[in-house]
Amino acid sequence: MATKLSGFPELLPRERIVEQQVLDHLRRTFELHGFANIETRAVEPLDVLLRKGEIDKEVYAVKRLAAADSEPAELALHYDLTVPFARYVLENAGQLDFPFRRWQIQKVWRGERPQQGRFREFTQADIDIVARDVLPFHFDVEVARVMAEALAGLPIPTATLQISNRKILEGFYLGLGLADPAAVMQVVDKLDKVPADRIHGLLVEQGLTTDQAAKVLALAEIVTTDTSFVQRVEALGVEHEMLAEGLSELAQVVEGASGVDGVVVTADLRIARGLDYYTGTVFETRLAGWEHLGSICSGGRYDELAQDKRSTYPGVGISLGVSRLLVPLALAADRSVPSAVLVAVDDEESRPASNAVAQQLRERGIPTEVAPKAAKFGKQIQHAEKRGIPYVWFPPTSVKDIRSGEQIDVDPTTWAPPTDDLTPQILGHQSKEQNT
Repeated sequence: MATKLSGFPELLPRERIVEQQVLDHLRRTFELHGFANIETRAVEPLDVLLRKGEIDKEVYAVKRLAAADSEPAELALHYDLTVPFARYVLENAGQLDFPFRRWQIQKVWRGERPQQGRFREFTQADIDIVARDVLPFHFDVEVARVMAEALAGLPIPTATLQISNRKILEGFYLGLGLADPAAVMQVVDKLDKVPADRIHGLLVEQGLTTDQAAKVLALAEIVTTDTSFVQRVEALGVEHEMLAEGLSELAQVVEGASGVDGVVVTADLRIARGLDYYTGTVFETRLAGWEHLGSICSGGRYDELAQDKRSTYPGVGISLGVSRLLVPLALAADRSVPSAVLVAVDDEESRPASNAVAQQLRERGIPTEVAPKAAKFGKQIQHAEKRGIPYVWFPPTSVKDIRSGEQIDVDPTTWAPPTDDLTPQILGHQSKEQNT
C-alpha cells in the first residue's frame, strides 16, 4: 500500500461536493461584479518566482529526470497566483482592456511544513484589478467589498476582514524618525505569534528607543469596526504626510466594505503582510473560533509588481485559501453523489424501462441514477440511503421519500423534488482527524 503524502489533501466525495459548491459560489460572486476568468500555467521561471518576497525556501523547483545533477533548475511550481498574474499581464498587455478585472481559481504549491490549515498543494481563489500606469483608489474599496460578499455566502463561521494600510505604518514610523520602516514592519507582523513584550525587545534591538518601540506597539494595538481609528492614531501625536494619506485611504475601505451580513470588517493596524510588494491597502481574514488557522484570505495593493519599459501596471487583489479554509472545518455534504433520485429496477429485463424514467427526469434537470442491480427493493433503498439519495423511484409512476417514508404516484414528465433536494446540502462541521 502506498504511503500517504503529507500536505497533499485528497477529499472524500462528500467533502469534494462542498468544495465544488464553494467554488461555484465564488465564481458567481466574482462574475456578478464583472471579473473575467483566466488560468495561468503551473510553472514559472525560477528567477521570476524568487524576485518578489521572502519565499525562496518554499519554492518547488522542476527538473527533468534525465537532467544532469549539475544542471540548475530553471522552472518552478508557482507558490501563489499573483506573481504568475503579473507575468500574464505583461505578456498580454496589448490584448487586455484596462482596468483588467480577473478571477482565478487554481492549485498552488509551497514546500512548507504541513500542519492544520497549511498544505504543500492547495487551491486558491484570487481576484485582482490591474490598470496601466494609474489605478484609482476606489478599486481598493471594490475588491474588499467583493470578497466580503463572497465570504458572506460561504458555510463558514463568522469571518473578520482585517484591513490596514502600509502607508499608515510606514508614515508613522517615518514620523517617529525611524530610518528603516520595512524592517520594523517585519517585526510587527509577528505580533500574532510573538508576545508584545518580546516584540518590544526586538524593536529595541533594532535600535529603537524604548519610547519609539512603545509607540509602535501602541499603533499596532488599534483595532476598530469603524473609522474611529483615525482619531486614535492622531492622539499618538505622530505626524507625517504619508501617515495622513494612509488614514484617509483606510477609512474609505472600511466604510465601503462594511455592512455585509455575516462578515465583520475591522481596521486593524497590526496587519502589515510579509510579502514586500504591497504598497498601500492590505487585507487579512480570520474565522471566529478558528483564529489558530491564521489568515485564510489575504492581499492588498501593489503599485510596482508588474512593469515593462513603457508602463507600470499597478493592481489590488485579494486571495482566498480555499483548502486552508475548508479542510480544517471538515465540512461535508448530506450525500456523497449528486443524485437526487435512484430509479429502482424490478429485474434486468425491465432495466430499459427504468433507464427511460431516469432519462425523463434528467431531461428536466433532476440528477438521477439507476440502481446498479435488480436486488430486493429493500436492498436498493439501502443503496440509496448509504449515499444519501433522498428519493427512490419505483417504475412506472411511484416515488418514495426514503427519509419520511412517504410514497406517492406521480408523472415522471412533471414531478420534481423540492429545490433543496435537487443538490446536496452542506452539513455542519464534522468531527474527524485533521487531514494533512
